[in-house]
Amino acid sequence: MTAPEGINEQQVTDWLVATLSSRGGPPVEPPLTFELIAGGRSNLTYGVTDATGRKLVLRRPPISHVLATAHDMGREHRIISALAGSDVPVPTTLGLCTDESVNDRPFYVMDFVEGHILRNVSEVEKALDEKAQRVAGEDLVDVLARLHDVDVDAVGLGELGRKDGYLQRQLKRWYGQFQRSQEQEREAGVHRPAPIVDEVHELLVKAAPEQQGVAIVHGDYRLDNTVIGDDGHVRAVLDWELCTLGDPLADVGILLAYWTDRGDNTTLALNAATTAPGFPTSKELAQLYADRSPLDLSVLPYYVAFAYWKLACIVEGVYVRYASGAMGKQDDSTAFFADMVLDRAEKARDALAAL
Repeated sequence: MTAPEGINEQQVTDWLVATLSSRGGPPVEPPLTFELIAGGRSNLTYGVTDATGRKLVLRRPPISHVLATAHDMGREHRIISALAGSDVPVPTTLGLCTDESVNDRPFYVMDFVEGHILRNVSEVEKALDEKAQRVAGEDLVDVLARLHDVDVDAVGLGELGRKDGYLQRQLKRWYGQFQRSQEQEREAGVHRPAPIVDEVHELLVKAAPEQQGVAIVHGDYRLDNTVIGDDGHVRAVLDWELCTLGDPLADVGILLAYWTDRGDNTTLALNAATTAPGFPTSKELAQLYADRSPLDLSVLPYYVAFAYWKLACIVEGVYVRYASGAMGKQDDSTAFFADMVLDRAEKARDALAAL
């Protein structure tokens, strides 16, 4: 079986054999098989299986279009390794390779965590009964609260990023990305105005609350970025590439923005995993976090609004790639992403109205 693109089979095998042997733990037994698990615009994730059936996971940057400051494998490996002794469940890291002669780009390897990654309601109903679904929703919040309780200095992550001004930095970053996407649309002749994104940005800047403390902020905390066990408990939190230090309520806002309640039958919410009958509602999730946290959650609607607006900015970049033909043959994706930008921005404005 030929290794997928992004894997130098022989050199990665040699590196894994040598690295795991030097650690003194269980060795890896060649031949190894490699399978692409997740690709796209994010870091690439490969499943690795050795001759005995042992499973590992390898993460590396995308094949092309890698920004100099993005897709930092060393940073991601550092975060997961630092959390290994905490109350936050993460995979066990096994090694980091920064020698680009091995596989063209840096990569790291970690143990495979058995469980379920739940992306839609049919996957949820096959994997978990209603009792376990409830457990999953509650444990997702509990794990997030435990992440925010981690002493960043004690685990060696005190220099991971700036500790103050989180919202201001994030608003500047994502609005700049939105403006660049709009400019790319003009250059490609596919521009369509989205003034509501500008409008909500102004509202968010004016209404930004004071930051309450400093925590490790995952940056993309949601159900399908975790591995869930058969009993509903979170077995591992994945995808730490957006992680930094900052405002813990930003993670709560992201979780709630991604959480679709039963009865939300809009086109963009069809088949969402969290509409399965056993999951708590988004209101219940917010209360569960409030019960675990000393923070003032009266400002939570702001963070939900920020999360929706951030998603609108991200999806604007997806829209321009489809509209300009960069994603190949056209289907209805261009219109879908154009509608999603406006939908997320409108939800952001609605959330701000709740303040």
